[in-house]
Amino acid sequence: MMPHDRIGQLAQQIGERLQNASQAPEDIQKGVQQVVRGAFDRLELVSREDFDILMDVLQRTRARVEALESQVAALEAALDNDEQATSSEDTTASSASVETDEALSDAAPETNARREGDDQ
Repeated sequence: MMPHDRIGQLAQQIGERLQNASQAPEDIQKGVQQVVRGAFDRLELVSREDFDILMDVLQRTRARVEALESQVAALEAALDNDEQATSSEDTTASSASVETDEALSDAAPETNARREGDDQ
């Protein structure tokens, strides 16, 4: 049932109680209180104390989530730094390997020429 339907129903019940104005004021007050209590019981309400407790839990949870997000960001940054360091080491090793290969290929003709001279 929609909240406005409940409010309309509550107003109708209070109106019915007030039509019996011949009753004593205390009886009218008790009847209205019963109707209002019944309406509040049917609504999904929480007490202020429960609300405050839930707000405290929510704030602690938010703080914990923020701390975990910071930790994840730090770990991701460390992982990125490690990957960059590893890739730069690989690049340096590859460059050294290429330079060594080039030096060997440059020296190869001289070695071949010497071998040919020795054979003659």
